[in-house]
Amino acid sequence: IKSIYLCFVKAASSRYCKCMYFSSQAMARKVEKLAQQSWKKVDLSPSHAYLLMMVLEEPGIQPSALVEELLLTPSTITRLIEKLEEKKLVVRTAEGKITNVYPTPKAKDLLPKLNQCLEEFYQTYSSILGKEESMQMVQRMNKLTDKLDV
Repeated sequence: IKSIYLCFVKAASSRYCKCMYFSSQAMARKVEKLAQQSWKKVDLSPSHAYLLMMVLEEPGIQPSALVEELLLTPSTITRLIEKLEEKKLVVRTAEGKITNVYPTPKAKDLLPKLNQCLEEFYQTYSSILGKEESMQMVQRMNKLTDKLDV
């Protein structure tokens, strides 16, 4: 009888450990998993939650501003807004050619829980990686992301 052993290779010892694509995707998958666990309490994906928090912070925000701030494509922003509309968390209004996105009372009631999820997410990854190292890594990633103008 053959046994199958699962080998749990660390990213640093993978054959692709010197590849930016491999390393960034491995990190992204782990961060996504942590984020999903944090946002599960409000039944939202991290992307939906961040968009909703922006709408709560800036009622009447335009989708183009969400595109710029969240670094997502217009079609992705539209899809996220549609899902939040289905959940009765946002409403869109059209004023001429301008579309504005507003939070509903249900979304406003959710704000304390959204803030708790955000804090829990930060605390979780900071406790694993260290607060200072986490902060420096995020700053460095942002600088490098900005350099990749594609």
